[in-house]
Amino acid sequence: MPAEWERHEASWLSWPKDPGTFSPEILPAVESAYVEMVEALSESEEVRILVDDERTESRVSSMLGHSDQVSFQRIKTVDVWVRDYGPTYISGKATALVKWIFNSWGNKYEGLKADDAAGERIAASSGLPVFRPGVVMEGGSFDVNGLGTLLTTEQCLLNPNRNPNLDRASLETVLRRNLGVRTVIWLRAGIEGDDTDGHVDDVARFVGPAKVVVAAEENRNDANHSTLRDCLRILENARDQDGRALEVTTIPMPGRLNSTGGRLPASHLNFYVGNSCVLVPTFGGKSDREALDVLSGAFSDREAVGIDCRALVHGLGTIHCVTQQVPASGVIGTWPSLSSSRR
Repeated sequence: MPAEWERHEASWLSWPKDPGTFSPEILPAVESAYVEMVEALSESEEVRILVDDERTESRVSSMLGHSDQVSFQRIKTVDVWVRDYGPTYISGKATALVKWIFNSWGNKYEGLKADDAAGERIAASSGLPVFRPGVVMEGGSFDVNGLGTLLTTEQCLLNPNRNPNLDRASLETVLRRNLGVRTVIWLRAGIEGDDTDGHVDDVARFVGPAKVVVAAEENRNDANHSTLRDCLRILENARDQDGRALEVTTIPMPGRLNSTGGRLPASHLNFYVGNSCVLVPTFGGKSDREALDVLSGAFSDREAVGIDCRALVHGLGTIHCVTQQVPASGVIGTWPSLSSSRR
């Protein structure tokens, strides 16, 4: 699996509409955030937008204006979380897909399980080889450096609501065979308010082959303080696939955001790296500027674009959760073990 900063052919988005996720009062602000994301990404890569039907396509197209870099796929979805239900793209001499089983984050939302089939339709539309490990997994639960090291959390991957018959060693084998990784770095848990059982893309992310950013919470009375301090300790002692220590930088957590259902999983770590930009979730607080500065420094060849996610986070996810990259063919070298995982 290539690193996210390696060149993309395209990025997937699924247009928001589920009233169970975004109320009619919130939806306009969510759509505004989507328009900003599409405009930034489409400057240097194709943006493929999932819509249910022709009517939706026409409405969304009118919001975006004409662009040769924006295309629509009429694939019916329930919700926006294409990172999790869509296929994971892998690359070597050619591009292929891994289609995991999506069980709605441990069978939490029965109505959203239908998006597993939407992910299959995305895979089928690509015309590319598809590998099906028969394992429950979501794209937001892991992050890679493109050279053989992967970040994940025990809270998510070892949760019995995903793959109760697979232990840590078995899951590492799955990740090695299907994503081409050699080293798995296990963090303990994710942030409070995250209904995915601790997806790593709210906690820690690679920003270079041996560089990682990790969320930090200074308030000792905050539930995230000890969790994120533990993540930092693990990363400071971790090694990559070649035995190198990681360069670790922190990004502060935003101030606490709540909804009627409790705390929202607001995190600047849920950014997305496009070909010419880094889309950074912002939440209207003093941490926004520091997050933008850190990520602008990490990706000096790209523009750090802040996207106001105070509405989007009400869906319990933000930018990385609603995007999925399609790597340009051949962005990494030969992967001789690829055929071993084909089903």
